Amino acid sequence: MLLHDRVCVIVGASSLRGIGYATAELFAQNGAKLALLDVSMDKGIVRDIASSIAKSIGHQPAIAGLTCDIQSPADCERVVADISSRFGTVDCLVNCAGIVQARAMLSIEEADYDWVLGVNLKGTFNICKSVLRIFTKKESGVIVNLASVAAQRGGGLVGGAHYAASKGGVVSLTRTIAREFGPSGVRANVVCPSMVETGMLDGLTREKFDEIVSSVPLQRPGKPSDVAGACLFLASDLSAYVTGATIDVNGGSHIH
Repeated sequence: MLLHDRVCVIVGASSLRGIGYATAELFAQNGAKLALLDVSMDKGIVRDIASSIAKSIGHQPAIAGLTCDIQSPADCERVVADISSRFGTVDCLVNCAGIVQARAMLSIEEADYDWVLGVNLKGTFNICKSVLRIFTKKESGVIVNLASVAAQRGGGLVGGAHYAASKGGVVSLTRTIAREFGPSGVRANVVCPSMVETGMLDGLTREKFDEIVSSVPLQRPGKPSDVAGACLFLASDLSAYVTGATIDVNGGSHIH
């Protein structure tokens, strides 16, 4: 098992349709202990997630679900301390939390900008900072942050300029972490998905969906499990000499 007994924090894991859940399921299959964070996490959601994972892997996962607003530095510190107390340490952070908003640039209000940047970029900064305090003390740890093809091409399928800017910031932040904390034994990498079948695509019409898929070299949308596979590679020792990298999971839709 690639992650046997490793304590993996996955942020943004409350939806069974999402990348966070798919990552949790795959990590559990590979022996990880899971701490799942989400602003909407509650006992019912944790129960449903645990039941779904158990059905998939054939046994009950080691799992804790905690409510966390990653926009709050204090909340991130509290939750990471709680996880460390429960499991004894933290070995890996996968940050899948994110929000999207489709707005033309001249229609983006200050409140829209603050909301999207607050979750996608400030939230990533906050939760990374909290786990890095543990990683630097133990001189090991892995961070995987999800950005977006929007950060690479300028604008996304459904996101506006503020969304693209927030995800571009995540790429730069992760590279900075890789450079600054590499000497402390910490690795940090980015995954840039595109056109993945999650709730973020719910606003697309069928006509628009089919038009986009027809332009993808692999001729299909991505699945959450496709992104989870890249996260598993980056979280495991298979990528022991990979840091500061950006891994594209886009079906060839943005080859650069």
